Amino acid sequence: MKKFTINGNENNPATLKVIVANNFRKDKCEVKIASSNGDNSEFLPHLVVNSSEDYVFMPNAALWILLQPPKELTKKVREFLEIEATVLAPLLATILGTTNKLEASKKHSVLQVLGIINSQLNSSKFLVKDTLTIADIAIFSTLYPVLKVETWTREFLLELTALQTWLSYLELLPEFKDGISKVFCQKISSGQVTEQSNLDLLKTQLSAKGVVSETVVVTPEELNAAKLAWNKLKNQLPKLKVPQSVVLPKPGEKNVFITSSLPYVNNVPHLGNIIGCVLSADVFARYSRLCNNNTLYICGTDEYGTATETKALEEGLSCQTICDKYFEIHRDVYEWFNISFDSFGRTSTPLQTEIAQSLFLRLNNNGFMFTQSVDQLHCEKCNRYLADRFVEGGCPNVGCDYEDARGDQCDKCGKLVNAVELKNPKCKICGNTPKLKSSSQFYIDLPKLEPLLLHWIKKSSPGWSHNADVIAGTWLKEGLKPRCITRDLQWGVPVPLDGYRHKVFYVWFDAPIGYMSISKAYTEKYEEWWRPSQDTDVKLYQFMAKDNVPFHAILFPAILLGANQNYVTVSHIMATEYLNYEDGKFSKSRGIGVFGTDAKNTKIPSDVWRFYLLFIRPETQDSSFSWDDLVTKNNSELLNNLGNFINRALTFVKNNFNKTIPQMDLLPDDYTLLALCTREVKGYINALEKCRLRDGIRHILSISRHGNQYMQQNQPWVKIKEGNTGKIRAGTIVGLCANLAALLSTLLQPYMPETSGKLKNQLTYSDFVLNPNNVEIVNLLPEGHKIGDPQPLFDKIEPELAEEYKKKFAGDQESRKSPKDAGKPTANNNITLNDDLETLQEAVSKQGMVVRKLKESGMSKSVWQPEVAKLLELKQRLAKVSGVDLTLKPSKKK
Repeated sequence: MKKFTINGNENNPATLKVIVANNFRKDKCEVKIASSNGDNSEFLPHLVVNSSEDYVFMPNAALWILLQPPKELTKKVREFLEIEATVLAPLLATILGTTNKLEASKKHSVLQVLGIINSQLNSSKFLVKDTLTIADIAIFSTLYPVLKVETWTREFLLELTALQTWLSYLELLPEFKDGISKVFCQKISSGQVTEQSNLDLLKTQLSAKGVVSETVVVTPEELNAAKLAWNKLKNQLPKLKVPQSVVLPKPGEKNVFITSSLPYVNNVPHLGNIIGCVLSADVFARYSRLCNNNTLYICGTDEYGTATETKALEEGLSCQTICDKYFEIHRDVYEWFNISFDSFGRTSTPLQTEIAQSLFLRLNNNGFMFTQSVDQLHCEKCNRYLADRFVEGGCPNVGCDYEDARGDQCDKCGKLVNAVELKNPKCKICGNTPKLKSSSQFYIDLPKLEPLLLHWIKKSSPGWSHNADVIAGTWLKEGLKPRCITRDLQWGVPVPLDGYRHKVFYVWFDAPIGYMSISKAYTEKYEEWWRPSQDTDVKLYQFMAKDNVPFHAILFPAILLGANQNYVTVSHIMATEYLNYEDGKFSKSRGIGVFGTDAKNTKIPSDVWRFYLLFIRPETQDSSFSWDDLVTKNNSELLNNLGNFINRALTFVKNNFNKTIPQMDLLPDDYTLLALCTREVKGYINALEKCRLRDGIRHILSISRHGNQYMQQNQPWVKIKEGNTGKIRAGTIVGLCANLAALLSTLLQPYMPETSGKLKNQLTYSDFVLNPNNVEIVNLLPEGHKIGDPQPLFDKIEPELAEEYKKKFAGDQESRKSPKDAGKPTANNNITLNDDLETLQEAVSKQGMVVRKLKESGMSKSVWQPEVAKLLELKQRLAKVSGVDLTLKPSKKK
């Protein structure tokens, strides 16, 4: 068991957190508290683990280690810890020492946050139901010294009775009393003000270690730049290009070519697929167009390969019919999400065959192909060679005992698999045991191409996301090996050589070439993008999830380099990590999560889906979709922050200035606002230039926060009642805010195009050109500009709706079938469970394996019991077919 030592210092709310948490532990930690008169270079306390050099400095992380909450409460606990760390503590850092009266704007902000806490405590004894958790400890510790020190806080407690009761109750608990006495040394008591030195220390402690500081300093240079920019008008900016019917690159201009990995056509795309490729690429494409770049964004469905054949077998349709069906589903989903493709095509076309065969012949002629006899699994019952995905069996990788590995990859250990190495392989179509049979196949000679790739990657990889760089580096470090590119299948691009015409290209070779065939379907001049003239520079950006990196960082570039035709190769690979669903994983094959068609059928607008997916985009690590979090982000960030700021500003212009932007005479504080917002625009552009899309949306929200604080601080509704001078001041305030709304309408366009369009209609305004080389905020809506009728941009989502959807989309797609579909055949691991003996026997065997492994893993009954129920239902069906009564037997542990 790990042992911890707590090191902290006096008069530190963060120290109070960990001391109180420690007091609730059975095995208490050693506690060391430094005097406030000594060396306090480390303002935040830390845990020392096992007296080693391992330290935990973040107080909320230390809380989690010391007193982890019950599993069923973790989501709510995390939400309150996030409020405490990102909102409450930074806000309190700016108001410590205000001993008499708090500014109206700051009072409003404090009341807003404390109101959320008070509201929760109105319905429960503690913050998370009726259980005291580290959420209570964290928020109490941050609030307590401020509420005891500042005299103005008494009026808050009068208004927030539930909060007052909660504070008083916790203060009397022995664990809290002990912590208070140790940390604050009895210096804080009700109605008492500490010495100024202690106030300063508390303020510094709350501001330390990355927490937002008390004041924001704007330099004279920034103020001067803001003034000069404001004197410009929108009509002095470059005009946005008129959209071309066909976008082509031009010499001397910035030409941006964007693709997103081609979604596979064998299922409906889920939210993880959407944010991993098409939505991320769409945001960047929209941004690039706002910068007046020649921008082409293409995508399409990947339609060849064994997954399509498998789906066709499942649904009893031809491969072409399956592709036609799911192509339309994909296209409808992306249209609903407002993905702005210049062309959305597909790979099962004559153009795909033409280009794939041409590239193959070119590589073959250049000496980068060879043939080799390969042992493949052949099913005599089906009379066919089995592609990798048509074989399942035990994983051959050392240390992995997974029994349902596919012939190309093991879902448990994640490693690549050769189908012939599977233990006890089974044909996925009929369940028969296949036999080895030789077949001659084509290989691409990657070792020959490795020197070219190494040289190319050195030049290209600085523009890649970190995970793309790491994944490509791992492949190269291990040394490239020849890769088989053909298969004995029927559905695919045929090999154009005698003796091999009955074979097709493997999907990984064929699929990336789809970018080229879809480009050609878009324009006959497609080679201007793929093989531009020497005086034309084209930058290729490719968006994908990390599992597609090897194909785009190694294999497709190898094909293009080997062809030796001066093809454009990728300069920016933008790969995401994985988006998880609640506490599990999205899965197309198992139907788990929210799919594009599901999102379309909710009451939530597509722009809100876009916003939330981009807000949680898994850029550097996996992230999770959460219904509760979606509701929270919509209501707090969109409704209360962004929407509130825009609507109140425009409504004021309508009601008090006849929908006309009034005279604006800016004061130093106004230029300070412009300078702060200019910083955010610079951050926005810097983030999008590097495809850090999640950061970009945060800069947008920061601008509206600045605007909200500015309005609260300046109170135009008060100023307008103070005669002509007051009216001019009020007009300046709301005129400036209306200009920020216009700025936001353009910055929002890549993220929320429908919302941006609505806002521009309300403003009677159109987009301006973003210039990454000269970021400034000009007067977009000058005096006399007429706006339209303001309307709220966002609606509140009630928590009950989240609960409804949480239940509706629980389990997998199969379990969500309506009663009218209940009697239809169900699918298990891509096999249609018609009630035939062989298929049911296989399903029972597989489900029995699932149950046994869950029980052997020591999982709780609540985890494995639903799987036991599935097994029982399968056995009952098998009993009806076989006539043999089967009963569940307890599994034996090895």
